[in-house]
Amino acid sequence: METRVRRVLLTAAALLALPGCATVQRWRTHRAEVREARAEARAEAAQAQSPQNGTSEMPPPVIRPEVARRRAKAPRIKSSNFEIGAHFGVLSIEDFGSHPAYGVDLAYHITEDFFLRAELGRATGGRTSFETLGGNIQLLTEGERKFTYYDLGLGYNFLPGEAFIGSRHAMTSSFYVVAGVGGTQFAGDKKFTVTLGGGYQVLPLDWLAVRLGVEDHLFQTDLLGAGKLTNNLEAILGTTVFF
Repeated sequence: METRVRRVLLTAAALLALPGCATVQRWRTHRAEVREARAEARAEAAQAQSPQNGTSEMPPPVIRPEVARRRAKAPRIKSSNFEIGAHFGVLSIEDFGSHPAYGVDLAYHITEDFFLRAELGRATGGRTSFETLGGNIQLLTEGERKFTYYDLGLGYNFLPGEAFIGSRHAMTSSFYVVAGVGGTQFAGDKKFTVTLGGGYQVLPLDWLAVRLGVEDHLFQTDLLGAGKLTNNLEAILGTTVFF
């Protein structure tokens, strides 16, 4: 029995050791082909990840956002420091009623915020209550009722911002205050005058400014007897151009 087992084992060992065995040869060939395929795959992967011409090629992004950029238009305000214009409004001459007024303005911008302004305006005073109740009493002639004022003042722009018309149109805007000194010719006399005022202005165009304001022209007078300080308030709508 032992001799038979040894013979079977020796026969099997001899078959496995034969290099020409077809089964063993096919098995060895398949293993070699698998190793070569794996080596080629690793080489291709390494070549795809290697940098080319000194730069590494990044894979394309998964999402490419398409955002429509909005074009912002900055206001191209004229760089000139001068502006000239005209104003219209209503002037309340103390004791002589409220009447239409008009005038001209010339400004020089020292900085973006500070400016110098020269102003000339005129209105015509009416009749006082004393003249109305007194019948034919005339305190002033028609020529003396001309109210002419002129002043030179310093202004300051503050709280700059934008004023919107609808959802697509914006205008540069700011508030301003102004104070000046000058003179007033009224009732046949010239009076030293202090002018105080303020308002709001917008720029609908790059070279055009529109302002809405209130001013007070103060001076001493004794026209009706006792001397007093008069307040002559004026509501103004004006427009100026830069040059």
